[in-house]
Amino acid sequence: MPPDATVDAEALLQSEIKELQSDVIGLQEVDYFLERSGNHNQVANVALMMNANDWAFAPSLMGSPDEDWRNPNSNDQKVVTDKDPESSPAYGIGMVSSIPVIQWHRLDLTGSPVGVFMAFPVDGKMKKFYVRDHPRSALAAQLENGWLIINTHLSFVPFFNLLQLIKIKRWANKLGVADKNKVLIMGDLNIPFRKVVTGFKWNSILNHKTFPSWQPKVQIDYFLSQRLTSTDVQTFVHSHAGMSDHLAIQLEVKTNN
Repeated sequence: MPPDATVDAEALLQSEIKELQSDVIGLQEVDYFLERSGNHNQVANVALMMNANDWAFAPSLMGSPDEDWRNPNSNDQKVVTDKDPESSPAYGIGMVSSIPVIQWHRLDLTGSPVGVFMAFPVDGKMKKFYVRDHPRSALAAQLENGWLIINTHLSFVPFFNLLQLIKIKRWANKLGVADKNKVLIMGDLNIPFRKVVTGFKWNSILNHKTFPSWQPKVQIDYFLSQRLTSTDVQTFVHSHAGMSDHLAIQLEVKTNN
């Protein structure tokens, strides 16, 4: 959603972070030192607002998605953290945690070879444009308290995003977390069919329409777990505040978990 020039974006973001009061936040579609967003490290900015020490950014593409960009290669830093020097400008996903992170993990996800036609508002009218896909990734935080939290933003190309999700689920089971109660996948999955998302072994903890934020019609943002259900947690869906075209979703795990 294009930013509103009349809105103080930083003040709005601070207000949103203050309202959430989360220990861990997953971010999608974030910029890392891109000119279009004021050359900010947006993930680090959120960490400052949370007073959190640990953050990580995983570039999906190098450069801006609005201009010429390229796929990340072996010379690029695939996970940039608070402990690393500055990397090249990029666009991708991120996570911030006030709970100490023992280790960060990244899974590369190939973009679809074909794009799709998508509608965007132009001069007050919806016009369709061909949009090519780009590489994706999943970013996992292994926390000091034993939790493994995976954040992702999947392809908008149907079926291809499902293949990416299946790959993430298999990856989650290989990261060495014995307690399956403490494995969580979250993010924008771009799949509006809950039963397709969950499959046979995962639960969708939150069932609520999340997109578009000003008039939600479908759910494409999820919390997935192999063991936890809605009775084990409290979930919250925050109202549209102008910060995103997705509603912010939040999960609070009960203390006995």
